[in-house]
Amino acid sequence: MKMDRFPMVIALPLLQRPLFPGFYMPIHVKDPKLLQALVENSKRSGPYAGAFLVKDDEGTNPNAVTNSESDNSIHDLKGKELLKRLHDVGTLAQITRIQGDLVVLLGHHRVQITEMVAEDPLTVKVDHLKEMPYDKDDDVIKATSFEVISTLRDVLKTNTLWKDQVQTYTQHMGDFNYPRLADFGAAISGANKLLCQEVLEELDVCKRLKLTLQLVKRELEISKLQESIAKTIEEKVTGEQRRYWLNELLKAIKKELGLETDDKTALSEKFRERIEAKKDKCPPHVLQVIEEELTKLQLLEASSSEFSVTRNYLDWLTAVPWGDYSDENFDVHHAQCILDEDHYGLADVKERILEFIAVGKLRGSSQGKIICLSGPPGVGKTSIGHSIARALNRKFYRFSVGGLADVAEIKGHRRTYVGAMPGKMVQCLKSVGTANPLVLIDEIDKLGRGHLGDPASALLELLDPEQNANFLDHYLDVPIDLSKVLFVCTANVIEMIPNPLLDRMEIISIAGYITDEKMHIARDYLEKNTREASGIKPELVEVTDDALLALIENYCREAGVRNLQKHIEKIYRKVALKLVRQGVSNEPPRDITIVEANEGLAGFDVAIKVEDENSRNSLAKDVSVDVNPIDSSLENINAVPLTTESEVGHNEHSNEAPIENFLEETTKVFNTSSAPEANRSAQRTTEALADKSVEKVIVNASNLGDFVGKPIF
Repeated sequence: MKMDRFPMVIALPLLQRPLFPGFYMPIHVKDPKLLQALVENSKRSGPYAGAFLVKDDEGTNPNAVTNSESDNSIHDLKGKELLKRLHDVGTLAQITRIQGDLVVLLGHHRVQITEMVAEDPLTVKVDHLKEMPYDKDDDVIKATSFEVISTLRDVLKTNTLWKDQVQTYTQHMGDFNYPRLADFGAAISGANKLLCQEVLEELDVCKRLKLTLQLVKRELEISKLQESIAKTIEEKVTGEQRRYWLNELLKAIKKELGLETDDKTALSEKFRERIEAKKDKCPPHVLQVIEEELTKLQLLEASSSEFSVTRNYLDWLTAVPWGDYSDENFDVHHAQCILDEDHYGLADVKERILEFIAVGKLRGSSQGKIICLSGPPGVGKTSIGHSIARALNRKFYRFSVGGLADVAEIKGHRRTYVGAMPGKMVQCLKSVGTANPLVLIDEIDKLGRGHLGDPASALLELLDPEQNANFLDHYLDVPIDLSKVLFVCTANVIEMIPNPLLDRMEIISIAGYITDEKMHIARDYLEKNTREASGIKPELVEVTDDALLALIENYCREAGVRNLQKHIEKIYRKVALKLVRQGVSNEPPRDITIVEANEGLAGFDVAIKVEDENSRNSLAKDVSVDVNPIDSSLENINAVPLTTESEVGHNEHSNEAPIENFLEETTKVFNTSSAPEANRSAQRTTEALADKSVEKVIVNASNLGDFVGKPIF
């Protein structure tokens, strides 16, 4: 194709980048007149146009991305105004395809605008430019081109898009030469349009190669940066994906093994199930708090500290038996039986409990009361609490406040503290599972007072019937109704209880037991329990009434019966030792019977039940001990052999054979010894193994000192 064949061409404005020779470029033509001219032009023998880069507006940043408004303004320009905005040097482009308003151009060679021929569409006269002559063997050109190729090769390794460009370019332009290499490098680099235009305008091949080398080197740096960014992100994503995948796998394994489902879901389900059962009885304000906390739990991350605090809080909140009361037994006769069964005497205490039950029966519902049992140690204050709980059919919970110095034990800790716990009352409700237990507060007169507050003052709210309907625990932070709880306190000295606390309680004093009551308690409760605990049968021992009376009058004059119990235990320990020395044992006895000797045996017959190998062996030993001293002629016999191992195996199902062997051996032994000595030995053995008559141990006033020492009083 001769260059001067097309002195005039239609000028096409390029917005983004210049078109280089050998490259395709699609452009959108918005002007219908221009599009019509291009269509007509393409039908002729030379479908060519000139593609020229548009200059930027003065004062704008050439690196900034152009917006659509400036694009539209270019399309509105016509004639000279458009010509002013175009760079002089552009590319002669072949119109390869027109589809709608999309025109595909293929660059051929450089052209330069000389003058305008027509305004609409803009047609210009052009000069066809050629590269300046250059020396192919010039070292600088060679070195520069090799560096460009080397850099391009490095970039091609990472950038797959460039490979397609190379294939397309070589199809149309044939082999690379220096000018084409420079154009190719500049065209596929991502440099801004002005730098590319500079390469397009440069006709000196050596300078053009140097400009291209700069662009390609820059592209290599960008490629390296892109690769490192991609690697970093890939590592991060891969690490997260691996972690996620392993976590999902762990969950699946746990689910298969039935260990747990998703942590949060499983926890929420557990708490919802707990509260579902008591939803009707649960106060609305508590349900609202539980719902809020469950929502909060779902939003929190399982690894955060707040998550464990919320989980523990929900655990306690749902474990409290809201409005869950146990059915009470208001049967006065039943209560009377239980109280009499457990305690002798204490008429006033029992009367007060029966009054409480009677009021409950008439009201039809139970009410909480605060009773304080005061009295010396050992009179049975704590055990009365147990009996009351049994009589009323209430759950029983006991905690001692002796020496308690921390208010948090009663009122609970704040949730913000590490290891925070609710107070004793919330713990009590959780463990008993009902909202109306009997709570025994032991040793209320021994409350401490430390730097963490005054527990006696904290108990005021708990033990006030007017206030405890809305008892507020610091940990739960929602009011709890304790008005149905029956509080029983115990104290030795009521003077030690602070007055405001004493004022809230109903005092029932237990003075102690008189001698007659102590006799009954010792006989009906203490002696019976101690004998069973010592493992002594009733027929082997007798403690007379005068012995018990002497014990109470001369040894145990305290108000309580704890010391009396210790003395009775002391007696029974001594009795146990005496019986064991006499040979009494509760182990099952062996069946060994010695029968009179007959004529067939010079010695004696032995009838025996052989139970197992161990009993045979022990019997063999016994016999050898009795037989060996009989006569010096038996020196060689160490033991009487009953059975060998093979015989044991052979005679598994028969007891007769071992007995026969035993009789034969015995006959041999006694036949070798003198008959009178054998008879005497048999007699001694008979006496030793005969039933021993065990003497019954009787403890009375005369021998009491042997068991418990000299009287104290």
